[in-house]
Amino acid sequence: MRSSLRGAGAVASATALVVVVAGAWFGYRQLVQPACSGQVQLTVAASPELAPAVRAAAAGWVADGAAAGGTCIAVDVSAVDSVAVAAAVASKHGVQLPGVGQAIGAVVTPDVWVPDSSTWLVRLKSAGATAFAPSNGGSIARSPVVVAVPEPVASSRLGWPEKKLTWSDLLRQVNSSKPLRTGIVEPTQDAAGLSGLLSLTAAAGAPGGDAQAATTGTLRALATGRSALREDLLARFPHSSDPTAIASGLGAAALSEGDVMAYNKGKPPIPLAALYLEPSPVPLDYPYAVLPGVDPAKQSAARLLFKVLTAPGFRDRLAERSLRAPDGGWGEGFKAPRGAPSPTGGAGATPAPGGNGSGFLDPAAIERAVSSWSIATQSGRMLCVIDVSGSMKQPVPGANNATREQVTVAAASRGLNLFDDSWSIGLWTFSTRLVGARDYHELVPINPLSGNRARLERGLATVRPSNGDTGLYDTLLAAYQEVQNGWEPGRVNSVVLFTDGKNDDDGIPQQKLLSELRRIADPERPVQVVIIGIGADVSKAELESITKVTGGGSFVTEDPTRIGDIFLKAIALRPNVPR
Repeated sequence: MRSSLRGAGAVASATALVVVVAGAWFGYRQLVQPACSGQVQLTVAASPELAPAVRAAAAGWVADGAAAGGTCIAVDVSAVDSVAVAAAVASKHGVQLPGVGQAIGAVVTPDVWVPDSSTWLVRLKSAGATAFAPSNGGSIARSPVVVAVPEPVASSRLGWPEKKLTWSDLLRQVNSSKPLRTGIVEPTQDAAGLSGLLSLTAAAGAPGGDAQAATTGTLRALATGRSALREDLLARFPHSSDPTAIASGLGAAALSEGDVMAYNKGKPPIPLAALYLEPSPVPLDYPYAVLPGVDPAKQSAARLLFKVLTAPGFRDRLAERSLRAPDGGWGEGFKAPRGAPSPTGGAGATPAPGGNGSGFLDPAAIERAVSSWSIATQSGRMLCVIDVSGSMKQPVPGANNATREQVTVAAASRGLNLFDDSWSIGLWTFSTRLVGARDYHELVPINPLSGNRARLERGLATVRPSNGDTGLYDTLLAAYQEVQNGWEPGRVNSVVLFTDGKNDDDGIPQQKLLSELRRIADPERPVQVVIIGIGADVSKAELESITKVTGGGSFVTEDPTRIGDIFLKAIALRPNVPR
């Protein structure tokens, strides 16, 4: 009987416990349940090294009842490489970024994008995405860009950690009789690589020498050690203390501080030293960009999430990912590399918390570096065609009254120095009736630069304006056919034409030109046409009607002094073709 009562008592006790627990759980649910209804779904794409910290902070915020205006907020955080989102955004806005390529179909533009660097935002704007105007842009994390060097090499060759080094010091090591083996992650696709490229080319272009030759030499030295992926570059550092392995391994590369810390956490046989060179390179600043077109409800949710990601507690999550806070400081558990600057950094090196990281960036310098790199590392076949009509005699006040012709030839000459010997290039001039009734004149046929460079330099030196008009249509059709007839696989075959006026010849009319280009176009032997228009007399609509048929692009500037940069940009935008 005692046994039965004991069992009944146990059942009663258990029942009471269930009631108490259930009641407590109900009460807890009532307390934590958000006072909101409905749902706004915010999508966030963040750089892979940062995404786990953003995801954890967002999950905690949502669990605590994230809401905006009485509407519940859900946050979906994806880890996506910055270059993939940049390609998708560029495609959406109808622009191209040099070296980035086409967008991957699976990548869609998010509501909020947190790339690793504000340079992506600057490049998209510079590419002509006029409608690309993201809001906020405040930094939520930071990682300085350093030069990673195997510790034995850093100490024996560079005096680390005692010696303070500059980018000019590194450049001398790269160009010495025993050059330091340098590498770089493709800077058109990697923000740390681009930052290193900007610093090295700035050092190469410093006064006191042949800036053009030094810059070109630097680009080619880096190009020999470039990697498409960061993981591939890291794998080239020495993995043995054997002197031969150290001597034959990678000696230096621009990486983020976080990359070096993550690498050393794996306890490699040869740790990497992080060298903080002066002047400080552009850091990774992780801007919080709310993309254009986001509806008001999502904008409100995005503003609230930004507050979560800039709250003091978030820096501890960043520290777990080897990242600093936006002010350069760090959270609990962050173990700075030897020689790392203090959290306050140097003068001007650290932006204010939540500040806009793109404020100190020079769009022109970024565009020039990316374009020069793209040209120096590509290979192609090109016919350069230069207008020598009478209007090219006009002086350019911003170029010490040099003529349009002289400015154009100078830009072409500087560009020629960037092309390596694997390129094939030819040179024509055009006006009207230059050779009998023909509007164009071949100065140098298309041949490899290995044996054609001197002829091209001599040919450019002879270019002079005539008294003729602009025989644009006849010339362009002939140039297209010339490149198509000698078409080479595995390269971009192109025509690059400079002109300062509309077609004013009595030859082939516009519609006949366009129909003929459509007729002879061969998708298996494509020819890109790039037209650079100079001055106010150029018709952009006329040029675009041609490049819409041929592929390529047209660029028009009323300031002839910009021809050099436009020429680099135009060539750099050509699609890469696998060799």
